[in-house]
Amino acid sequence: MIAYTVHYKAGKRLETDISLERAAELARGGDGFVWVALREPSRGELRDVGRAFDLSALGVEDEGARTRPRLEGIKGRGFLAMRGARYDESRARIEFSEIRVLVGSGYAISKARGDPGHPAGARERLEELHPDLIGAGPGAVVWAILDQVADGYEPVASAIDDGIERLEQQVFSGDGQATQATYFLTRETIEFHRAVALLLNPLDSVVEGELIEVPERLERFLRDVSSHLRRIDEQVSAQREVLSGILDANLALISVRQNDVVQKISAWAAIIAVPTFLASIWGMNFTHMPELHLILGYPLALLLMLVAIAVLYRFFRHINWL
Repeated sequence: MIAYTVHYKAGKRLETDISLERAAELARGGDGFVWVALREPSRGELRDVGRAFDLSALGVEDEGARTRPRLEGIKGRGFLAMRGARYDESRARIEFSEIRVLVGSGYAISKARGDPGHPAGARERLEELHPDLIGAGPGAVVWAILDQVADGYEPVASAIDDGIERLEQQVFSGDGQATQATYFLTRETIEFHRAVALLLNPLDSVVEGELIEVPERLERFLRDVSSHLRRIDEQVSAQREVLSGILDANLALISVRQNDVVQKISAWAAIIAVPTFLASIWGMNFTHMPELHLILGYPLALLLMLVAIAVLYRFFRHINWL
């Protein structure tokens, strides 16, 4: 759907919920700029927007939540693609969305697929927190959405930290599910890291003015977003290293536990082998076996077996096999 269509001029919001035709007319007439926000748009709505603003298929086509963050186009007309992210506590997983901002002369069109990409927060921070940036033109919309996306990454990184703490407890408590849990969290962390890291270069290009003219006051805000993203990128890189270490530690602990089990089995097998060996000797069916005719033969055989078992048990306890 079309979430809203807003007209800005001279640093102020003049009209809201105007038609696409009216928005395109204002954009072409150089009468301020318009922001068209799309959320989960249908193919028909995308065609309508493309027709009204004379956009190529490259600008409005859908790629889904796995879109690669990038910047395409020429200065003054192009788009910035990125991925939003949020942590779903009920499902204990990271959810991603596609967010795309198309910028041209007199307009900014944002398209979001997925709950994390809802543009309402971006509009609020632009109109209520930094209305002075509206005068910077469509670039202010680019900043607002980038800032919203970067702020959304912060709780995801914190959730990964919490997940790492839980994994450490699982691993060192001997939880059998720790390996699978570590693998899934590592996979999601890598996917999240790609969303963050791949956005850094396109953002730097925006700051350098490769997409739009960036006034000095807007450049400062864009650089703040860039610094924020780099901090998150460093944090997630460190998390990936910790997860790799946890996985290695878990595999090492599993190997140690398996070795302990093998030692115990070997020790008990050795203990059982001695009386079995002695019993097998006296169980042979030979006619002339003097021991079989001794009155004390049977109790002496049992005593010998018990002594052998006791000696072996103490030995294996001494070397920590039991």
